[in-house]
Amino acid sequence: MGVKGEHEIYCCGARVRISQKRVEVLTEPTVDYCPLHESLYGTKKIDAESVRRSVEKKVAGFGFCCGDRAFADEPIVAYGASEMMQVWLDKGLIDCAVVVCEGAGTVIATKGRLVQGIGARLTGIVKTSPISEVIERVEASGGTVLDKTTARIDQVEGVKRAFDLGSKRIAVSVAGFQAEAISKIREFETSSKTDVLVFSVCNTCVDHSAVRHMAKADIACASASKILRTEIGCRALMQLGMTIPVYALTDKGKRLVLAYLAEISYKLVTFRISKLPYQARAPTPTT
Repeated sequence: MGVKGEHEIYCCGARVRISQKRVEVLTEPTVDYCPLHESLYGTKKIDAESVRRSVEKKVAGFGFCCGDRAFADEPIVAYGASEMMQVWLDKGLIDCAVVVCEGAGTVIATKGRLVQGIGARLTGIVKTSPISEVIERVEASGGTVLDKTTARIDQVEGVKRAFDLGSKRIAVSVAGFQAEAISKIREFETSSKTDVLVFSVCNTCVDHSAVRHMAKADIACASASKILRTEIGCRALMQLGMTIPVYALTDKGKRLVLAYLAEISYKLVTFRISKLPYQARAPTPTT
């Protein structure tokens, strides 16, 4: 089954259009190497052509933007938003997660497997078209689609819908190019007296104007952004990883990160440090 509708995403900082006609890279990538991209797609040098090929692999191999989209829930990365949200839901630490799925738009999910099935190989979705098979699969898995007619992406309204459905502890992912939504979510959180965990994701292309919004997140992925590392990383209470760091910015974010770490099987090293972000230094030559 081929692509249905038209969709736009960010991949390695490049804006990409996916349609029934072709995969078209609209802008040049903003990075020339990504360790995650290499591990998933074998790409050592990132350019427009390698971005196009990787997106085509997602379409052919996982049904991305197709009616037969795969919803495999195996962990892909160590500190991904969907991986963490899956654990939080399974442990009963949150009531639901508000995420984005191509072909469905904003989704309210109460099952960890659905969150990971949606987010396992997802990159930042700018806009999407409704795909009936995807929407049906989401609903059959216990999810609620914010707008089945248009598949619109609106994380603020997704949080409000989750609250109306009875959720009081809500986790929400917000892409860097929609960072202003974080401030609006915080306003709603205060007025509704609910508890929202904001996870800032897909931040490769953020500019300085987004920082004031992103500073209000609980957890932020640095992606390939120097701005995140210098202006958000310094505010962190805790850092996960070094190649693509993830920062816990609040006590709530730190507590939930620690709850996630308690459940994973990876071997870990922890140590105290006077300030963040932390970057590994090259070893000192011995001869």
